[in-house]
Order: sequence, then C-alpha cells, then structure tokens
Amino acid sequence: MYVAARADYALRAMLAVAATGPRSAGGGELVKAASLAEGQGIPLSFLQGILLDLRRAGLLHSHRGTEGGYALTRPPDEISVGDVLRAVGGAITSVRGVPADRAGYHGVATGLRDVWLAVDGAIALVVDRTTLADLLSDRATAP
Repeated sequence: MYVAARADYALRAMLAVAATGPRSAGGGELVKAASLAEGQGIPLSFLQGILLDLRRAGLLHSHRGTEGGYALTRPPDEISVGDVLRAVGGAITSVRGVPADRAGYHGVATGLRDVWLAVDGAIALVVDRTTLADLLSDRATAP
C-alpha cells in the first residue's frame, strides 16, 4: 500500500485536532489551520485543501473568525483511519489509478482482480478498525 503525503498529512492533522481534548459533540478546542501546519510540519497551502476535504466528508467542522478554527464532528473513537483516508484519497486500494473493485483483466490475468480485492479487504480491515482514539492512546490495532 502506498500512503500519499496527502493521506499522511490528513491523519496527522486529524490526530492533532483530536488531541485537543473533549468538547460538546466530539471536537476539542478549536485548532487553527496555521497552528496545525506549524505543529505538524505541513505546508499551510497544502493543508488548507486537505482540511476542506475533511470538512466536506463530515469529519471536521470549521468556525470562522479570529476565535475560529477546526474541531472534530464526532468523538475520536468514532472516526477511523479508513474514514480519513477515504475522505482525502477516495478508494483505499487502487490499481493503475482505478479502485480495486473496478480493475478489469482478460485471459491469464483474470485472477489478479481477486488478489487486488483481497488486498483491499485486508487493508480496509485494519484501517476501519483503527480509530483516532486508538492511535492517541497508543492502542493501534495490529493485523
């Protein structure tokens, strides 16, 4: 599995937001994008696009203004690594840029589709079972 910088940055940003502590519906203190970028070593312009994707996916909400920032929409134990990966990258496993379930083969290579689907399922099992709370408490799920 190839983990793109975008996916790595998204997870790091979500963990930083989750680590701010409890708040009404799941988010902690509001965290500013600039603070996330600096704290995680992520280029701010790149991070802003990632935060937009996470907001559109319903994982973050944002508040405008000088006191604004980002917070989780749900508690960290209800947001999986898979949720974050899909929000910023689409399919967990792709073959030549196409989701594994849409990869098509002919002749002797027909069985490859089943291999890619099995790989996708194995990866999904781990990333969907591992939550932000698990990572923050150092209880990440092992295979």
